[in-house]
Amino acid sequence: MTSTPATEALRRAGVAFTPREYTPIEEAEGTYGEAIAALLGVDPARVFKTLVTVVDDRPTVAVVPVSGHLSLKALARARGAKRAEMADPAQAERLTGYVVGGISPFGQKRRLEVVVDATLLEHPTVLVSGGRRGLQVELAPSDLVRLLGATVAGIASG
Repeated sequence: MTSTPATEALRRAGVAFTPREYTPIEEAEGTYGEAIAALLGVDPARVFKTLVTVVDDRPTVAVVPVSGHLSLKALARARGAKRAEMADPAQAERLTGYVVGGISPFGQKRRLEVVVDATLLEHPTVLVSGGRRGLQVELAPSDLVRLLGATVAGIASG
């Protein structure tokens, strides 16, 4: 397995995780995450995407299920802010050190505030990007929240 800043951050923190590799696929709007879940043979509700946003001028990472959508209004509320918007792809790459489609919440170039959707806690394990296209890491939701110092809130919509 290729080492990434994300897998190295997990190893340094002593967090148990399972790397799950797959052949990267071309991004298909709205179905990319579900396609990854199918390739890995897991319920899409357990696969979470990492989105870079800007909440009242503060870069913030939102972690939501691939089967849902981020509610920017709910994200702003969770951060006690007035507004939230998606970061542009170049800004997301610059802030995290990862390429879009492979942004992991772990091992980012700059530590950003993180908000995870509350549904994350409904599963014994979840999968998030391992820091490159074609790599997911599976770990306990409690480890993800603890290591990232994440806020847990209802930020996803159907």
